[in-house]
Amino acid sequence: MIRNTLLFTVAACISAGAACAAESAAPAASPAKPTIAKICTNCHKAEPGAVRGNFDIVTFKAKTIQVKIDDAVEQFKFDEDEIKVVNGAGKTGDGEFLKDNLIKKGHEVKVEYTEKNGVKTAVKLIEKPPVEVSAEMLMKTADIEKLVALGPEKGKYFLFDSRPLPRFQEGYIPTAVNLPFPSFDKLAEKLLPQDKKALIVFYCAGPSCNMSPGSAEKAKKLGYTNLKVYKDGMPSWLEKHYGVLSAQFLKEAWIDKDIPHVLLDVRPEKAAAKGFIKGAVAFPAKQVAKLVKGLDVKKNAPVMVYDQNGGKDATAVASALVKAGFKRVVVLTGGFEAWRAAKYDVASGKLTAKATYVPKPRPGEINLDEFKKYAAELPANVMIIDARTSAEGKAGMLKTAKLIPAEEIKDRLSEIPKDKLIVFYCNTGVIAEVAYNTLKDLGYTNVKFVNAKVEFEKNGNYKISKE
Repeated sequence: MIRNTLLFTVAACISAGAACAAESAAPAASPAKPTIAKICTNCHKAEPGAVRGNFDIVTFKAKTIQVKIDDAVEQFKFDEDEIKVVNGAGKTGDGEFLKDNLIKKGHEVKVEYTEKNGVKTAVKLIEKPPVEVSAEMLMKTADIEKLVALGPEKGKYFLFDSRPLPRFQEGYIPTAVNLPFPSFDKLAEKLLPQDKKALIVFYCAGPSCNMSPGSAEKAKKLGYTNLKVYKDGMPSWLEKHYGVLSAQFLKEAWIDKDIPHVLLDVRPEKAAAKGFIKGAVAFPAKQVAKLVKGLDVKKNAPVMVYDQNGGKDATAVASALVKAGFKRVVVLTGGFEAWRAAKYDVASGKLTAKATYVPKPRPGEINLDEFKKYAAELPANVMIIDARTSAEGKAGMLKTAKLIPAEEIKDRLSEIPKDKLIVFYCNTGVIAEVAYNTLKDLGYTNVKFVNAKVEFEKNGNYKISKE
């Protein structure tokens, strides 16, 4: 039996507010924000005094938790002695407990809160626990490896990805078919086999995701008897293996949406120069050892690999990348021939020589060159605010900045003009982003923040670096 557990999705949002600003200075109320992530609505309904989303940020200096709910963020103040924290193992504690059991960014959470004078205070933070699956239904990565190596025909299995289509389009386990849990009832008759005794395996986004166990429960009610769940799901698979991606998905989910990624063409350079996918980097398979060692991009960057026809060259390079620690490697099924057969645009000439990966900026993130220009000579229509504590500011800060600690923003709105661009900074970007979201929630529209590491000297000199 599978025990249904809460499906939380929270994006951490750090609320810096102290007391409310004077009524005369308070801006008009912002539009109501969502309180539950879309994916959570598959199993839950919105509740008063609670949000479900993905954990994003916590700052103990500003006593704030930041949660992301789809494209929105929500901020909560918290008292370290008053908040109750429940981790994924069911253990409970207070704010100190949270420091020692910090929730991973992006993990699903539920936040229960109280609200007074427009300030939301978190009273309980619950990390979504792993979904429980009975031992007889559970499959491990090694089990999936054996099936995939055999293939559906020889292995006599059906592998279904229960994640929503947009996640499936980013890459999936070889031989998998997408049967999204939210659309299960609509698609089951079309996609499930007629043989009710056939081996059917479901997987989704990892141990705390309820979509694959939920799919198995639905299939069981339809009379299927040989059901398995790969609970560790796509994240665990990518730790040791590459995924796959169709030409259509590469175009529609990545290139058309201009989502940053690394695309490697592993064919011989002379062959690749006759026609390649725009944006591809020359990465000949014969030089794989040298090129993988010199690939200077973050290990969590999405990396797509293709050869002429989705053959051994692509899989060999992909395997080498996984072995080197890259965690989001996928192979283009059918390779360049599949891309060309789909009649997608083909580039020619010289491929890019070096791979680069620049993640998409977070909402409100300022370009560092723009910030440096303002820091050197402050325009009349720009205000830079140091969002750190007073003690940190006294130890060294920009001469062109004004010190307003994040937790004091709501009390000092009269000092923050609405007719200027407001730029926040701190030491790491975390407090600055909290301050940014606080001011945005208060009705300010022209606000940015520095998402970088900044080190200060007493005389105002600084060093800035992007990690």
